[in-house]
Amino acid sequence: MTRWQLEIVRDDIAQAQLGDLPACDLAPGEAEFVIDLVALTANNITYAALGPKTPFLGADAGYWDFFGERDEPGRLPVWGFATVTQSTVEGVAVGEQFYGYWPLASHAVLTPGSVRGTGFTEASPRRAKLPAAYNGYTRLRALGDHRDEDHDWWPIYRPLFLTGWLIADQFEDERDYGAQTVIVSGASSKTAIGFAHAMKARHDDVALIGLASARSAGFTRETGLYDRVVDYDAVDSIDVEGTVTMVDFAGNPAATRAVHNHFGDALAIDLIVGITHWDAERGATPLPGPKPVGFFAPGRMQKRSAEWGAPDFRQRTETAWLGFIADARALTAIDKRAGGEAALAAYRDAVAGKVDPRVGVLIEP
Repeated sequence: MTRWQLEIVRDDIAQAQLGDLPACDLAPGEAEFVIDLVALTANNITYAALGPKTPFLGADAGYWDFFGERDEPGRLPVWGFATVTQSTVEGVAVGEQFYGYWPLASHAVLTPGSVRGTGFTEASPRRAKLPAAYNGYTRLRALGDHRDEDHDWWPIYRPLFLTGWLIADQFEDERDYGAQTVIVSGASSKTAIGFAHAMKARHDDVALIGLASARSAGFTRETGLYDRVVDYDAVDSIDVEGTVTMVDFAGNPAATRAVHNHFGDALAIDLIVGITHWDAERGATPLPGPKPVGFFAPGRMQKRSAEWGAPDFRQRTETAWLGFIADARALTAIDKRAGGEAALAAYRDAVAGKVDPRVGVLIEP
């Protein structure tokens, strides 16, 4: 199957298959892309878990809305690079490579609007109501912090590092919520690593305690980013003074409840970022301490872009990324897999939680 797309049952993300993707004639204003290189991480499972509907994207929107209509199978959003194969759009030329948000598929058809020197904005009616941060596509040559030798790490880490950096920026803005300790649930995840790196780059005044499974604890310690690593089952062993905060990259209900039970009102904030434990029982009993709140990176990007101006925001994030990439390369081995069957197998492994934190999975459709 040379033209394919991953098709997921919208209300049961464990059920997925490959579907045929027929060749099509472009309408005016459309461009077709062959997808070159995309990453599949735990973050993509969060997209799938929030596929039908999530308040992050709007009152009646979910991550399935980016690449399919409501009566179609779910199509998994992924980050990476793609090259123009056909175009009816002036300024979007065949052979140009772009970085952005794609479906896990061999090809994608987009509707480029607001075409400029740096890239374009996806302008299809379906995506107009969705956050702008997901709708921007950047020409490879316009990426100020892209280096050829780092190309394989871009799809794996660049969007996740930005999310982690934005969370650390919010902590700085809020003076760490008055806390001396941050508990990081899902500490081996790539977004958590980005957050921990950004926190350590900012200062060492706040202790980072990573919560990890027995399988990932060794790697989490090896990162050198956490002051202590604790098993999910040993939350009660954490003995710290003063106020604490929690950043939850895993969405593990048992760990969340254990932290709330252990710290109660000493917990200043529980910030939810990921839901990789998508199939865990949530429970109905209210949690002691603060009500968990969600973090939405595009909203934070919009805030900082308005405050600093887009050029300043871009320069700050590019500088931060270039300070992180050496760690990303050292921490993560690249595992490239080619074709639809490999993509389907990698997706099934990710949904089942069979992801090695030391490896970054790339798909070459």
